[in-house]
Amino acid sequence: MGAFDIDSIAGSLQAVRQQWRDGQRRALEPGGRDLPSRDALAAAIDALKGALFPMRLGPPDLRQESENFYVAHALDAALHGLLVQARLELHYAARRERTEADAIETRALAAIRAFGERLPEIRSLLDSDVIAAYHGDPAAGSVDEVLLCYPGILAMIHHRLAHELYGLGLPLLARIVAELAHAQTGIDIHPGARIGSGFFIDHGTGVVIGETSVIGERVRVYQAVTLGAKRFPLNEDGHLEKGLARHPIVEDDVVIYAGATILGRVTIGRGATIGGNVWITHDVAAGSHVSQAVLRSEAGRAASVAASVSAGALG
Repeated sequence: MGAFDIDSIAGSLQAVRQQWRDGQRRALEPGGRDLPSRDALAAAIDALKGALFPMRLGPPDLRQESENFYVAHALDAALHGLLVQARLELHYAARRERTEADAIETRALAAIRAFGERLPEIRSLLDSDVIAAYHGDPAAGSVDEVLLCYPGILAMIHHRLAHELYGLGLPLLARIVAELAHAQTGIDIHPGARIGSGFFIDHGTGVVIGETSVIGERVRVYQAVTLGAKRFPLNEDGHLEKGLARHPIVEDDVVIYAGATILGRVTIGRGATIGGNVWITHDVAAGSHVSQAVLRSEAGRAASVAASVSAGALG
C-alpha cells in the first residue's frame, strides 16, 4: 500500500461531485468540459495584448520590420481561441433553451468577428487611458513606463476587452477576463461598467467598480475607491433582482481620492472632487468639493436645525 489512500480519496471526491451535480440537475458531459477555460482565455488575452501593443507587450525579441506579421499571427491565434471559448459559453447557456447547434455557431462567429473589428477602437481608448495616467501622475517618467508598470492600465486593458465581450452577449467570457486582471492587480471592475476615455486609476489596489456604473471622460480615481450598490431588492421568490441600475454615475472630469465610497444610483456631477475616506449616498452637484470636513459641517448644521426644531416643540 502506498503512503496515501488515493483510491479512497478519489472515490469520496466522486461521491461529492455526484451529489453536487444531482443537486444542480446536471447531466453527464460525454463530450468533455462544457464551460470556458480560464487558462485558454488567459492565453487569448495575452496574445491580444501583444497585438494591441506589439513593441511593448509583445515578444521581447520582436523587431519593427516583422511587427505586422507578428500582429496578424497573434490576432489569428487569439480570435480563434476566443471563438472556441465563445462556443462553449453559448452551448452552456443554450442547454435550457434547446438552441440548435447551427444557431450557436452563427452567434459565436458573429460575436467574435464583431469583437475583432472593434480592436482598433479599443486600442484608441487605451491610448487615451495611458496618456491620462502619464499626465495625471507626476511620478510617471514616460508613457512606456505607464504601459509596462501601472496596474491601473493592465486593469483597463482587460476591462476594455471584457466590456466588448459583455456587450456582444458573452458575459461569462467577459467576467473571466475581468477576474484575470482582478487577481493580478487587486482592481475589481465588472465588465458591464461603462467607462469613458482618458480613465486613470492611480495605485489601484482595492478599487471596486460595479456592474451598472457609468463613468464619463477624463475621470481619475485612487486606491480603495468603491462605486457600489446601496440596496439589494429581492424578487417574488426571495432572490436578488438582477440587472437593476444600482451603481453610481460619475460625470466627466471628476477626481475621487483614496478610500472614498459612493453607493447607489447617485450622480457625481461634472468636475466634482470627492475627498478621501468619505461615504456618499446622495447626488453631488457639478464642481463641488466634498471632504470629511464638509460632511461633518453639513451634519453639524443638520443636527443644529433638528435641535432647534425639538426645542421649539418642547417650548
